[in-house]
Order: sequence, then C-alpha cells, then structure tokens
Amino acid sequence: MQMQFSLAEAPDDISLEKGRKLFAGETEFLKGVVAMSGLPGADRMEVCFAGRSNVGKSSLINALTGTKGIARASNTPGRTQEINFFTQGPELYLVDLPGYGYANAPLAVVEKWQKLLKQYLSGRQNLRRAFVLIDSRHGVKKVDEDIMKLLDSSAVTFQCVMTKADKVKEKDRAKVLEQVRGALAKHPAAYPEIVLTSSEKGDGIPTLRSIIASL
Repeated sequence: MQMQFSLAEAPDDISLEKGRKLFAGETEFLKGVVAMSGLPGADRMEVCFAGRSNVGKSSLINALTGTKGIARASNTPGRTQEINFFTQGPELYLVDLPGYGYANAPLAVVEKWQKLLKQYLSGRQNLRRAFVLIDSRHGVKKVDEDIMKLLDSSAVTFQCVMTKADKVKEKDRAKVLEQVRGALAKHPAAYPEIVLTSSEKGDGIPTLRSIIASL
C-alpha cells in the first residue's frame, strides 16, 4: 500500500508542453472570499492548494505561475484569512486556501475558517484536485492529518506536494518520504503519487504544471 505513493516521474514532451501552455496564460488575482456566497461561478476547472503556515504555499503558486508576488507570502502565520481565487488564463481557477496550524489566531477565527473550508471542499463541484503541501524537512504533522481527514470526508481527491526539497540532504530524504507515505496510506482520498518540488530552484514545477494540465 505504502509503495504505491511513488514520486511523480518527469512528464513526456507532450505533457510538458500542455503544462507550459496552460501556465503561459496570464495569472490574475480575482477575489478573496470570506463566505460561500462570495464564491465565483463554477464555470471552469479548479484546483486548490492547502498547507500549514510557512510551508511555502505562496512561493509555490508564484513559481507555478511564473509571476512574482501574485500570491503574497506573509511572515505572520495565519495572516491569510480568506480563500483567494486566481484566474489562470480562461480555463482554470487556482485557489489558495488559508494556511492552517496557526498558533496566534483566536479560537473563534480558527473555527470560522474551518467551517468555511468544510463548506468549500464539500460543495465545490468543479474542484478537480486539492494539492496538500508538506515541508520536506518535517514530513506530515498532526495539522496536516486533520486537513487530509477533512478531504477524505469531503470526497475530494488530494495529492501530496513536498516543498523545499532542496533544503533536505539526499540521505535524510528517504526517511521523510517513508513517514509521508505511511501517513498518506491511511487516507482513501490520497492520490497515489507524490510531487517533489523546490520553488527556489524550480525543481518539480514543470511536473506539477503538467499534472494540473492533465486534469
């Protein structure tokens, strides 16, 4: 079971070109949503990105789109309190979910975010895949397990994207991967492939683009 969570292989030339074309289109910030009534129409395919605070989510979205600062990184965990929608050309929404695992946010605020997340994940028919970001240095933590359970119960397929892969030595990577595979094996909604990325070096970014284009 655990070994089915293999590392995503480099895509072939046709898949690479599809991914490049999709992300060659203009990326624009559409809106930040704080309630279900504010969601844009479900008129195109949508993928969302989830990850605990400071996992490198904004950096990954910026690397994917090739746009500096389109997703603003915050030094304050839990600063992003809304679901941010970006248009990627005319056919795709990229959705940046609020960072979770924040220690400084008031309980009432956390509960409000969790409720909105549950409603969004359960009720968005055009959501094709969630990408759950895991820091390559730390592996899966309890807060990551919580979001994975939420995705299981919402019946949303999610794929693990490991960030900051360049920060981990080769000898330490196997141990972290083993831990991540063990954690993913418990979740029926987990897609059986892991994407290893480095936003700084660009590693894995073309692969992730191709995966999104294939959806």
